[in-house]
Amino acid sequence: MLHARDDYNGRIVDLENKIPEDEPVFLLRAQDAVAPQVVEFWADQAEGRGAKPDIVNAAHSQALEMIKWQETHAMKVPDMP
Repeated sequence: MLHARDDYNGRIVDLENKIPEDEPVFLLRAQDAVAPQVVEFWADQAEGRGAKPDIVNAAHSQALEMIKWQETHAMKVPDMP
């Protein structure tokens, strides 16, 4: 699994080896000020392409949890180390 950020390689791992080593992935955290909107956009796009309601609903729920988290924690704009 290849992360967009080099500092995530080796720290964010796939313990069940379900993601190929050469597959790019992108991690969004609730502290990222734009993450909830990106997850909502992803859910809408997935739904429009025929994704099943369970995954779409899970994404919308996660976006809501991110928003709730942001209400009580510090957020920041995306950055690199």
